Amino acid sequence: MEPLASKIRPTSLKNFVGQKHLVDDDKPLAIAIREKHLFSFILWGPPGVGKTTLARIYAKALDARLYELSAVSAGKDDIRNIVDDPELLDRRPKLLFLDEIHRFNKAQQDFLLPFVESGKLTLIGATTENPSFEIIPALLSRCRVFILQSLSEDALKEIIRATKIKVPKDALEWLVGMAHGDARMALTALENTQQLYGSITKESLKNTFEHSFIRFDKKGDEHYDTISAYIKSMRAGDADAALYYLARMIEGGEDPLFIARRMVIFASEDIGMAQPTALVVANEVFRAVETIGLPEAAINLAHGTSYLALAPKDRRSYDAYFEALADVRTHGNLPVPLKIRNAPTKLMKDAGYGKGYKKYIDVAKGESYLPDVLKGKKYLKHKLK
Repeated sequence: MEPLASKIRPTSLKNFVGQKHLVDDDKPLAIAIREKHLFSFILWGPPGVGKTTLARIYAKALDARLYELSAVSAGKDDIRNIVDDPELLDRRPKLLFLDEIHRFNKAQQDFLLPFVESGKLTLIGATTENPSFEIIPALLSRCRVFILQSLSEDALKEIIRATKIKVPKDALEWLVGMAHGDARMALTALENTQQLYGSITKESLKNTFEHSFIRFDKKGDEHYDTISAYIKSMRAGDADAALYYLARMIEGGEDPLFIARRMVIFASEDIGMAQPTALVVANEVFRAVETIGLPEAAINLAHGTSYLALAPKDRRSYDAYFEALADVRTHGNLPVPLKIRNAPTKLMKDAGYGKGYKKYIDVAKGESYLPDVLKGKKYLKHKLK
C-alpha cells in the first residue's frame, strides 16, 4: 500500500508547502523550474522537508528522464547502468537524483564526477550533512547548493490538513510538536495511528509513539552545532540555555564523557584564574560520569554545567598561551638565557651556565627569563578582562 506521505506528495510548486526562500516566484528554484534551466545542484537540509519532492517537481518541469538512487545502497555499477541505458539516447535531459549523497565515499564521487562534468548526467544530490565536508571539492564546484530549513509549525499543519484526516486541535498541536519540522515523520505518525486506532486523538498518537524523537546525529552538524551552543551558553553565563542544550545532547544519545571532557577544557579555557576551583569541579564531574554512567550521571553533568555557567570568566591563561605559541612558531627555538640553563658539569659552569641565576626576580622592574629577542614581552595580562 502506498504510504500517506507519497499519496499527498505535490507534483508542482503550486501545492508545495514550505521553503519559501527557494520556491516563491522570484526565488532561485522557482525561476529555474519556470525557465527550465538545467544544472546540477545539491539540496541540503534536515529530513522530511521536501528534498525528494523538489527534485521530482524539477524533473517533471524540464520533461527530464529521472533516475532515483540512494547512496546507502547504490554503487558504481548503478551509475554505469544509468549512463549505458539505451533509453538515454533520446534528447530528454538525464537527471540523477542521489539521495543521501554524503554516503558516497570519495572513490564513488570521483567516479560520478566525469559524467556530471561532461553533461551525460545532471546531478541532484540530497543530503542532511554539510556538503562542504561530505562532498569532494571537484564535484561540489559543479553544483549549486540550496539550503532547506525545518518546516514551521504552520507549514506542518497545512500539510497535515491536506490529508483530509480528521485531527482534533490538541492532537494536531501535539503531533506538530513531536515532528520537529519533519513532514514525513508527522505523516507516518498520523498514518500509523489511524491504522492502529481508527481515529486520531492526542492519546492515540501518544500510544503509537511513546515519546517524541530527538534528531541528533553524533557525527553530523547537529553534533557540532549543539555542543557549540552549549559551550557558548556557558561562556555567556546563560545557565538555562546551557542546561537545555545539555538535556538535548543527553536525550539525543551523545556520549556523556564527550560532554564532560568539554567541561574540563572549558574550566581552564574560559574560567581559568578567575575561579581555579572550576577545574577541580569539572574533573570531578568527569570522574563521576566515568564511574556512574547514565542515566544518573546526567545529574552530575547538570551540576557541573550550572557551576561553570555561573562562575566568573577569565581567559588570560588561554590567550597568553596561544600568544606565546605564536612567538614559538615565528622565532623557532630561541637561545635560552645562560643564567637559567642547567649546569650539571664543571665545563658548563665555566661556560657561564647558571651564572647570575636568582630564584626570584622583580618582573615589575623589567627582569625576565625570556630569551633576549622577547625581552619585555607580556603574555599574561595582569588585569582581569
